[in-house]
Order: sequence, then structure tokens, then C-alpha cells
Amino acid sequence: MKKKTLALTMAMALVLSLAACGNSNADVAAESTAAATTEAATEAATTEATTEASTEAAEAVADEKSEGVMTYEEYMAADLDSEVVIEAYVQAKQSWWEDKATLYTQDQDGAYFIYNAACSEEDYAKLVPGTKIKVTGYKTEWSGEVEIAEGATFEIEEGSYIAPVTDVTDLLGTDDLINYQNQFVAFKGMTVEAAGQDADGNDVAFLYNWDGSGEDGNDLYFNVSLNGQTYTFTVESYLCDNTTDVYNAVKNLKIGDTVDMEGFLYWYEGVNPHITSVTVK
Repeated sequence: MKKKTLALTMAMALVLSLAACGNSNADVAAESTAAATTEAATEAATTEATTEASTEAAEAVADEKSEGVMTYEEYMAADLDSEVVIEAYVQAKQSWWEDKATLYTQDQDGAYFIYNAACSEEDYAKLVPGTKIKVTGYKTEWSGEVEIAEGATFEIEEGSYIAPVTDVTDLLGTDDLINYQNQFVAFKGMTVEAAGQDADGNDVAFLYNWDGSGEDGNDLYFNVSLNGQTYTFTVESYLCDNTTDVYNAVKNLKIGDTVDMEGFLYWYEGVNPHITSVTVK
């Protein structure tokens, strides 16, 4: 009887010992898993932080100007007809003719329209979107459009930047809109209005040239409205000719269409954007 009791007691002790061992192993495994998970999460957070820091550092470097180069604020404060030196990034090319290039350029602070800068055909081919250039010329104004005018020169530099689109829909009709002059911008939820009339006296959604005197291949002018105010937008044929999607999209507009648009905030006797994209809602 005592032997049976002793054997039973020893068996129970063994079971409890094994159970305790099993629990200990489970605890160790759980702790190891938790530690690994925490380490992975820490690593991921560190990697993300490093990436963000690298991006911010790259942007900070991109914002720096070379010696003797104006910031955008200094450029805008400069007197008209004074010499200016800026660094910016090509966003689009409007035209090249007789060794002169017209360019839409921008940095992280603002935009610069470069009109008829001296440029060989070989260099013009190098000016893909994002290309950094240093421009020397004279700041001028033409019918409200501030630009670096004919006679400017430029050098291609190291660096690349594509400006994000800025939605300025809510700024239409306000004095603040001009602060975005020449930038790549968006207008959303606008309504197509009649631009004029055809030869039969019917309202039409666009005109070739501002007065309807042109033909296919010329600039397109069309009217869009927001909150009761109507604005004239343009598809500049040198920038977007009649083979482009935007040119044909405007030709297919109907009065009353609701459209979203992107383009460069050009100025001519008031806001006159050069549109590069039109989407009918």
C-alpha cells in the first residue's frame, strides 16, 4: 500500500514537473516571439524615419541656391528691367525657333516663365522635364505676365525636380491667385460656357484664336465658369499642338460640361492659364 502511494506520489510529481517545464518553454517561446516582433517593428520604424530624413535632406539640398543666385522671393522683389539670375527646373517646353527656347520652369518656392532664351537645338533636346538650369537675363512684364525675357542665357546643371500640381480652384477671382503665376496648377469642377458663335450663329464651346479667326492647329480659346464668374482658358498650340490629347479634348467639349483641368498659370490681361489636361466629369 505504501509502495503504491509512493509510486503514485512520484508519478504526480513527474507530471507536475513536466507541466511546469512545458509552461516555461512556452513562456520562453512567447517572449522570443514578442522580442522578435518588437525588433522588427523598431527596425521598420527606423528605416521609415531614415527614408523620411533622407527625402527631407534631398529636398533641402534641392532648395539651396548657388552663390550669386536669387531666391524666388528675391526674384519677385527685383525691379522690372533689372538683371536677374535664377536656378529652376524645366517643367515643360513651349517652343524652339531660330536658336531661342521658351520654357515653363519652377523650383520649390515659385515659377519662372523663360521667353526666347538663347538655346541651340542640341541643348533644347536636353531640356527634358525635371532638368535643372541656371538662367541669367532681365526681368520684364508683358500684359501682366512676369517673365525673364528675350536675350536670356542658361546653363544646364546637376539636379532634377518635378513640381507637384497645386489646386488653385478656390483662389479664382481672388487677389491671391497671382502669387501662383506660372506654376503648374489644377482647376476642378468648372462648367464649360459658350466661347462664341459659329458662322451660322450657333453657340460653340471653343474658338480657334481668341476671336475665332483661326483654324485647326491654332490656339484654342474656351470659357469656363465657377460661382457665377467666367474665365477664358487657352490651349497654347506651341505647347500642346493639334496631335495632343488636350487639344482634341477641348475640340470635343460641350457647353454645360463639368471639367477638371491642369496647366500653367499664365497671365494675359488677367488670368489666362495654358491648359495641358482636360477631363470631362
